[in-house]
Amino acid sequence: QVQLVETGGGLVQAGGSLRLSCAASGRTLRRYAMGWFRQAPGKEREFVATINWPGGSTDYVDSVKGRFTISRDNAKNTVYLQMNSLKPEDTAIYYCAARESFGSTYYYTNQYEYAYWGQGTQVTVSS
Repeated sequence: QVQLVETGGGLVQAGGSLRLSCAASGRTLRRYAMGWFRQAPGKEREFVATINWPGGSTDYVDSVKGRFTISRDNAKNTVYLQMNSLKPEDTAIYYCAARESFGSTYYYTNQYEYAYWGQGTQVTVSS
């Protein structure tokens, strides 16, 4: 079992930055692909970013490309989401997720492919 805890959310003005962290316990994150997802009020949860387990390959939803960066430190068992140039439409609960990878090059954008989820952290961007 993998337990995930997100931190770093909060209230920020438009144009500001936040860095979310996702700390894992119970098992090393080596060989686990990781993802960040978000759910805004009244909307379905959507994919934000993903990273393969070595950390060299990433993918993002178009709306955050160039503004968000996903990274990981396997030695610290932690994954990060650096969010810059935040917009009000980024307001949501952000969740990290983990799954074992088929191989080192794999990452996953479909939330239904993830087995483990954190409890979420609220990000609110004011205009």
